[in-house]
Amino acid sequence: MKPIKFKTALIRSGAYDSGWHFIPVDAKIGEKFEKKNGSRRVVCTINGEETFQCALLPSDGNFVIVVNKAKRTRLGIAEGIKITVELAKDESRYGLPMPAELKEVLKQDRTGDKLFHKLTPGKQRSILHWVGQVKDIDKRIHTALIFIEHLKKNEGKIVPDELTAELKRPMF
Repeated sequence: MKPIKFKTALIRSGAYDSGWHFIPVDAKIGEKFEKKNGSRRVVCTINGEETFQCALLPSDGNFVIVVNKAKRTRLGIAEGIKITVELAKDESRYGLPMPAELKEVLKQDRTGDKLFHKLTPGKQRSILHWVGQVKDIDKRIHTALIFIEHLKKNEGKIVPDELTAELKRPMF
């Protein structure tokens, strides 16, 4: 499938004082992307400058893409600003990049790898996002290890309060 390019304006959530900003995507465009594992994953490029993996989220018969504050700031865009959007099918395995540190942990831990791959695609992406956002390489390794040990300790389940406490543990 060839990428689809269109122009639109950034919109803001109607919720009172919400900071949520979206790219509106017409249903005719959004439906061209196959729904896989419960979501429509795409690679989005804004103004030919910022490319990121994301989901097309259903919204009143159409779709939207969330644009966070960091992206808006980097691109100098705000509500009502006209933008050029290019959408391509996300061909990646997970819908987000696999951090090298997590990949290595999974490679070395067969049980952890099996438990990670039994999670829903959304939970896998949450872990990829969480590990990938850590800047320091040693902390990224530490975070990857905590996630996999947590899955092993809890029979493949994520226990949110417990995981939060584990992630706050010091590295050494």
